[in-house]
Amino acid sequence: MKKLTSIVALAVSMAAADTINAQSTQKVKQKNSYTLVYEGALTKNEDGKVNIHPVKYKLNGIEVAANVYTPANYDASKKYPAIAVAHPNGGIKEQTAGLYAQRLAEAGYITIAANAAYQGASGGEPRHTDNPNYRTEDIHGMADYITQYAGVDANRLGVLGICGGGGYTLKAAQSDKRFKAVATLSMFNSGEVRRNGFQNSQLNTIQERLKQASDARAQQAAGGKIIYAGVASITDEEIAKTTTDLYREGYEYYYRTHAHPNSTFLYTMSSLQDLMTWDAAANMNLINQPLLMMAGSKADTKYMTDEAFSKATNAKNKELFVIDGATHIQTYWKPEYVSQAESKLLGFYKANL
Repeated sequence: MKKLTSIVALAVSMAAADTINAQSTQKVKQKNSYTLVYEGALTKNEDGKVNIHPVKYKLNGIEVAANVYTPANYDASKKYPAIAVAHPNGGIKEQTAGLYAQRLAEAGYITIAANAAYQGASGGEPRHTDNPNYRTEDIHGMADYITQYAGVDANRLGVLGICGGGGYTLKAAQSDKRFKAVATLSMFNSGEVRRNGFQNSQLNTIQERLKQASDARAQQAAGGKIIYAGVASITDEEIAKTTTDLYREGYEYYYRTHAHPNSTFLYTMSSLQDLMTWDAAANMNLINQPLLMMAGSKADTKYMTDEAFSKATNAKNKELFVIDGATHIQTYWKPEYVSQAESKLLGFYKANL
């Protein structure tokens, strides 16, 4: 999916994407005042029901945009367990991260879904930087913010990471013991895939791609144009020709059925310097909290969950839950699979928070 693109071709593509995004922004705002694009999303706050609270806070000098969801009949004088939800690669808080955050709030949790720094509605330059250390810090930052939120019991904080957010959640939980229960859904090991290629398909080009990343950083440092990798826009024909479920269904989700102007598959080429030397499954033995990892039985990414799970030798009550029949992207939105994941999460958090 993250095909490398020339500066000229990408510039044309990005210009077209900007026009599409401007039109998309208006459509999204017309449909939902909070620009949420998932099914069943909140459209307004009502007394006695789950409410959404757009917030902003500073993390290492960068303004982060987040949504906090509070449960029905929320009372700031009471104490509630809380969950931080980390979004997928290319995703934002208004998509599947928001869906799961809202579902968990409906079950009585205070939840937070934040845009990664440098991405979505959060600040940070250059845009679309995809540094794994920053993404991990984003999760620490959600813990910083939500544990200070009125009504949150800081001793009952859980975390849920989806796709790339799942990989970063595993890394954050290795050192951040504020998280008392750790869960992932359709975990994607961004470092392994950027280094080896999806399903280890690019092992022969690792050094070549590291050279491209180094050259991109050198050009960026010299004040030149920022080089981007990834996909700015895509045609229906290109989607149909995509052979892997992850990328074909991912294009459909992010560019068609759940499109949002802040969501993009672009990332700075220089990001590969950090991504390709990073691995979500490294040091998994540092996780000593309860661990739940979920993946679809038909997900072509399941091998990443299996690998990381096997290395979590010190996790308490660890469980691998396979969602029968689901692909990776279908766990983001398809009601029967979301319901299974939600049910499992609720049992897990109830037992461990």
